[in-house]
Amino acid sequence: MEHVHLAAEEDDLYSGYNDYNPTFDSEELDNDAGFQQAVRTSHGRRPPMTAKFPGTAIGGRALGTSFGVESSFGSESRLLKSRMPMASSMGRPMTGAVQDGAARPMTAVRAAGYSSAMTRGSTFDPLGQSKGPAPPLEGKSEDTPDEKVKILEKKVNDLIEESCLAHGHGDLQLSLDRAKEAGRKERALVRQREQSGNADHINLDLTYSVLFNLATQYANNDMYAEALNTYQVIVKNKMFSNAGRLKVNMANIHFKQKNYPKAIKLYRMALDQISNSHKEMRIKIMQNIGVVFIRMGQYSDAITSFEHIMSECPNIKTGFNLILCYYAIGDRERMKKAFQKLICVPLGIDEEDKYIPPNDDTHANLVIEAIKNDKLHQMERERKALAEKFIMTSAKLIAPAIEATFAAGFDWCVDMVKSSQYVELANDLEINKAITYLRQRDFNQVGAVETLKTFEKKDSRVKSAAATNLSFLYFLEKDYDQADRYADLAMTADRYNPAALINKGNTVFVKKDYEKAAEFYKEALRNDSSCTEALYNLGLTYKRLGRLEESLDCFLKLHAILRNSAQVMWQLANLFEMLEDPHQAIEWLMQLITVTPTDPQVLAKLGELYDSEGDKSQAFQYYQESFRYFPSNIDVIEWLGAYYIDTQFCEKAIQYFERATLIQPTQVKWQLMVASCYRRSGNYQKALETYKDIHRKFPENVECLRFLVRLCTDMGMKEVQDYATKLKKVEKMKEIREQRVKSAREGSTRGTRREGSASSEVDIKAVSHPEPKHSPLLDQGRDSGHSSHGTSAKGERLSAKMRALPGSNEPYEASSQRDIDASYVDPLGAPMERPKTAAKKRNEDDDFADEELGDDLLPE
Repeated sequence: MEHVHLAAEEDDLYSGYNDYNPTFDSEELDNDAGFQQAVRTSHGRRPPMTAKFPGTAIGGRALGTSFGVESSFGSESRLLKSRMPMASSMGRPMTGAVQDGAARPMTAVRAAGYSSAMTRGSTFDPLGQSKGPAPPLEGKSEDTPDEKVKILEKKVNDLIEESCLAHGHGDLQLSLDRAKEAGRKERALVRQREQSGNADHINLDLTYSVLFNLATQYANNDMYAEALNTYQVIVKNKMFSNAGRLKVNMANIHFKQKNYPKAIKLYRMALDQISNSHKEMRIKIMQNIGVVFIRMGQYSDAITSFEHIMSECPNIKTGFNLILCYYAIGDRERMKKAFQKLICVPLGIDEEDKYIPPNDDTHANLVIEAIKNDKLHQMERERKALAEKFIMTSAKLIAPAIEATFAAGFDWCVDMVKSSQYVELANDLEINKAITYLRQRDFNQVGAVETLKTFEKKDSRVKSAAATNLSFLYFLEKDYDQADRYADLAMTADRYNPAALINKGNTVFVKKDYEKAAEFYKEALRNDSSCTEALYNLGLTYKRLGRLEESLDCFLKLHAILRNSAQVMWQLANLFEMLEDPHQAIEWLMQLITVTPTDPQVLAKLGELYDSEGDKSQAFQYYQESFRYFPSNIDVIEWLGAYYIDTQFCEKAIQYFERATLIQPTQVKWQLMVASCYRRSGNYQKALETYKDIHRKFPENVECLRFLVRLCTDMGMKEVQDYATKLKKVEKMKEIREQRVKSAREGSTRGTRREGSASSEVDIKAVSHPEPKHSPLLDQGRDSGHSSHGTSAKGERLSAKMRALPGSNEPYEASSQRDIDASYVDPLGAPMERPKTAAKKRNEDDDFADEELGDDLLPE
């Protein structure tokens, strides 16, 4: 420490740095005896130590101890003159070792970072910033085999993912294309591995994924042969573990192809390859086997499978299928046992009470509010609804079979359900019991009405349903007072029941209070905007009120909901006809015949519209089609006969008038037209025979006798005098009869005048301006779609045409208007329109619509 100088305030801060201990003077080592002795001993000739750190002892650099004692290996003088610090014997660089060309002084002697070597051109750069930025990282070369393999694998995985996503979006063709492309890429990947010599490192999982996805997409696109071939490739490859399970998929394809024996074989092979530890998978396969046996009609084998499942792991679907099998073989007792097992199957869902929030716990209320409509709760509701559907269907199926009467069977099912976890279904079964009476058309059955009346004191939901059905029942029986009473009861129990509102509107409608009926239909629509019955009846109400545009708007909205409803299309066509737009009416009727191409009334209506437009050829085509499907429509027969007479084809008109004679044998005009057609076609003998036959059936017919007199005169027959005598007698009797009628009419007129003189002015006005009478039946229905004056006008046109058929030079063929226009009864009868009656829909089988509603829109 004697050579260590402390810097004083007046001394130079950098003085004394070049002073050093003479002990470390290398120039005096030659005269140092101790050093020379050490050099000559074995210690000086020992081999150099290997440096543990790079750069500490490289090449011929000297190694020294930690004390700075230098050793020489060959060139002692050069090393001694270098005066460079030595590395330690352990390879650690000394504190003042030279690194990167800059000499760092020893800490104990010099200041850090300062060296006299700075004068030789080096700069002070302790952080090494003078070297510039670090060189960029070397990129991976994609030309190597491993990189090519990784890129191909990524492409294959991406294609598989795209295929699955496309299938999820419903694009089956795109999913198949992506699956095929993935297969091609995977084969290219295998070839790439083989070329690089890595054939042993093939990714079997990737190959399995590609083949499985390809087979699945083939099956989704109904390419069953290709799917089976692809599955076969997977199953036969022993390198794929658990590939035998795919035989279930192969069996499913054979099931779709209705190759049931092959499907059962594959199901059983898959069942053998699945261990007992996978219990759920084995149960599903056995359930499929049972379903296949049902399709084959082998109910005993199906029962064996289903009974095993119900004993191991019972579920709702299997229990329902087991009941179907017992019903098919007619085993009453086992049906009862199976039904008892069905209602005891645990659903594995929580009670609904847990979703009722407590009033005092705010945090619990928030949690329940969040979970009461989540995916789990929705799944629980769906599972419960499915179980209730199966139980209701099973009860309705076996009730008539398990007891002597279906009522007793329903009672047994109700008792069983009341003692189970589905106690709320008992009321529904009771209502279904009444509905069964209705479906049997046994409206007078006391059980139906009494059963429904028992629910008047039940809770509001069941009470409303029963009252709705009773209202509908009484409406069908035209007991409108009772229908109105129960409609009010249903509305009181549940004001938001659209079916009850519709029934109430119907009872008001038949009382001709159309404005009030429209209000009820509107309220039903406000409660249920998808209620098609209310919308249909509202359109009919507007039609009756003469608000045709609003009625048209209702039916256009309904057509947007029910695109293929024939009733809606007919109403639209009828409305456009009433709005004097025949072209639009024809367009809607053309759409209608695409839905019901064999409806004779629609075809006849098209013919009528084309006839009014002057297109005889199109009218003839549609009238002919209508006659082909329904050859008993008098209007169609009359038009076709008149058409052939106008076109001078009287022979063809004969068959139509003969058919009219068969339909209306008491109407003489059809037989007269047949005889007239024979005479016009030149077959006078056949015409004479026809007139004689008419005379035998109608001996007082003046027209027939006139024709007989003229024909016999022209043909020179002897019977002409007899027919002339008869004609005179008939004409004389006719004159006497007309005089009597005239006298009676004059007498009644004089009596009316005498009575009228004593009547008040108000009474005279009432007679002078009578109120229009309206039919209590609704103006709906396809036959009554056109107005009554339209029908009469059509009849007048046809009758006038038939009256004008004889030529002007043949006065004897002219028929009196009374004879030709003799009234007749249409055997078809125009179905009257009636508002839609809404029955409470308990389930999909509880709709009450039937043919008695005429052309009302029938519920599904």
